[in-house]
Amino acid sequence: MSILRGHFAVMLVVHVPDGVTEDELATHLGQVRDELGLEAITFNPLDAIAAPAPEPTHVLTVYGADHPGIVAGISNELAGLGVNITDLETRLAGEGDSPIYMMVMELAMGNAARDEVEAALKETGGRAQVEVSLRELESDAL
Repeated sequence: MSILRGHFAVMLVVHVPDGVTEDELATHLGQVRDELGLEAITFNPLDAIAAPAPEPTHVLTVYGADHPGIVAGISNELAGLGVNITDLETRLAGEGDSPIYMMVMELAMGNAARDEVEAALKETGGRAQVEVSLRELESDAL
């Protein structure tokens, strides 16, 4: 769940009973959307999840003036390096016309080299005019 620029968003992974078609699911979700006055509901079928989720190893923090494209730029860079985002939180702080955007991501680095990831994120952060900081996730912080 998250609130981003005043809009609430939630993502759920659910198991649908055997025999329920995608059309039936879409119809039921459309009814829920209408009953609750939601802007949108969408779904994407997933294959069975065979492998366990990757364990986070690092924390990335991002701070800067709020503007479109921060999440996209950082997440695209991480994806290109083979880094998984295991958790993400965002917040706006401050008052008035210049809010500060804050983002914290837990990352599973996999085989990506920390120095390479850090250098790429600093470059991406520079282009986006945000501060980035990468550190190892302390096991007792979980």
